[in-house]
Amino acid sequence: MPELPEVETVRRDLERYVLGKKIFGIEIGKEKIVKGLGVEEFKRYLKGRSFLKIGRRGKLLIFDLKESKKTLLVHLKMTGQLIYRFSKGTVGGGHTQKTGKLPGKYSHIILKFKDGSELFFNDLRQFGYWKLVSKKELEQILGRFGIEPLTKGFNWKGFKKLILGRKRQVKAFLLDQKMIAGIGNIYADEICFRTGVLPDRRIDSMDEKIIKKLYKEIENVLAEAVDKRGTTISDFVDLSGKSGGYIKKLKVYGREKKKCIVCKKGMIKKVKVAGRGTRFCPICQV
Repeated sequence: MPELPEVETVRRDLERYVLGKKIFGIEIGKEKIVKGLGVEEFKRYLKGRSFLKIGRRGKLLIFDLKESKKTLLVHLKMTGQLIYRFSKGTVGGGHTQKTGKLPGKYSHIILKFKDGSELFFNDLRQFGYWKLVSKKELEQILGRFGIEPLTKGFNWKGFKKLILGRKRQVKAFLLDQKMIAGIGNIYADEICFRTGVLPDRRIDSMDEKIIKKLYKEIENVLAEAVDKRGTTISDFVDLSGKSGGYIKKLKVYGREKKKCIVCKKGMIKKVKVAGRGTRFCPICQV
């Protein structure tokens, strides 16, 4: 699933290219991806409008529309992609499945802009969604998210208050979007490794020093991943030829049965924690 760094990369790329472009036509191949309004009403509402701004909350993309009382929400979920095609090439990303030709069998929504460019929403497993919401609905939805890393609101004082004394596994806490927004399986494993704690360790067994290190590593790992354009965006490059490069920095995720590249002794193990496949080094993490 695309996580905070991947979704932020998509947001930045699209904001660079699609703002102000008038939507000329809309094709919807899978009606279930459109939530809330009926498909025809959804198409009528978007046609002729343009995007003013693209925001993000956790893994959710937020498209502000010009002269509109509604906001477009797009969630990539497990296998979603947003790919923008124009005269100079393509830009975008999300999940790593190959797209092939555009549009393809998994291109379920296509926005056609007046200048001839197009925005494709591809989704292999069809868990993603597009939804138009009112300002009130938007506030309610955003209120369900926890603190947002890489913002001023993510500070030690607030994090300490949120986590201290909780009787749950540290990975389960990291994955809980009501606690912290945007962390998924890849970065939860990497954060636990960098902190030196086992993913199934209970938070109430961790002293304040370890918890402060956890706080710092959340910021460090996510900031580095954003800088590298994420881990899963490997099939797409921007006009500068940049692609997702954090995969080269992964220490445990996807490395099960391989020797730890840090301690050089432990073999990376994979178990299930919080319902997810979880990798760790039994020597580096306690």
